[in-house]
Amino acid sequence: MDRNLALEFVRVTEAAAIAAARWVGRGEKNKADGAAVDEMRKRFNYVDFKGTVVIGEGEKDEAPMLYTGEKVGTGRGPEMDLAIDPLECTDSVAHGRFNAMAVIAAGSPKSLLHAPDTYMDKLATGPKAGKVIDLEDSVTGNIKKAAKAIGKDVREITIMMLDRERNYPIMTEARAVGARVRLITDGDVAAAIATCIPESGIDLLMGSGGSTESVLAAVALKILGGEMLSRFRPKKESDIGKIKAMGIKNLKKIFTADDIAHGNQLTFTATGVIDGPLLQGVVFKENKLITHSIVMRAQSKTIRYLTTHHHLHQVK
Repeated sequence: MDRNLALEFVRVTEAAAIAAARWVGRGEKNKADGAAVDEMRKRFNYVDFKGTVVIGEGEKDEAPMLYTGEKVGTGRGPEMDLAIDPLECTDSVAHGRFNAMAVIAAGSPKSLLHAPDTYMDKLATGPKAGKVIDLEDSVTGNIKKAAKAIGKDVREITIMMLDRERNYPIMTEARAVGARVRLITDGDVAAAIATCIPESGIDLLMGSGGSTESVLAAVALKILGGEMLSRFRPKKESDIGKIKAMGIKNLKKIFTADDIAHGNQLTFTATGVIDGPLLQGVVFKENKLITHSIVMRAQSKTIRYLTTHHHLHQVK
């Protein structure tokens, strides 16, 4: 992917993040999400490319903007498939909690898994332990193997997971083996990526969460050299038909990051809305806003952190 196009996407996530940040703590998650969606869609259509949203806000009849299958961009330039989340963690924004981002993952046509909106079991880690984790192994087994590969004592391993009842058995076993557990209310994209950043202090992501988030995170982990293993966990009976319609007959199939994101024409772009394990959120100053973003490109293996100052009279 052209490096200029990757950087153009930062302007898109910045605009979405700023729009959402204005709703932090106001208890209006739908308005926060709507503001981010509106800005992301509008800004996409200033960018010279032919984009197809392969993972979006829902089906066309469920989401009027940025729905799965929608075409975005000016129609000039390279064709790209997009997995997007204009506001990952709407509840976090509504209630002023930890961790929220605006996110875009992009790749060449057919490079991203077209996952239906359901749950997936997930196991993610950074480059050192990427080759030893196994979604079919026990929680204890994965923690011990990861600790050895990373070079830590088990009691030094930190696991992040969504605070959901379905994940409590994993939490219980992780604590029993001696690992440290950090629970988050939302936002396992940032949590998965954080496993590849030693400074984050997060060694493993475990538990189940949304399939959209699996695709977004897998793109970043592939670029960073980590690993993310995912397996469909249908929320309801109708999800099974949607998964099989994708050509996946074996519901127990375990997807690697490379299965989810093919090739090297991949980029991952995110801008923080509220501080999280990956990015600082939008900062409001007297005469300006400050945003914090990350841009990754698979082709060049570059990771850029961008801090942008937006003068208020230029922010719409």
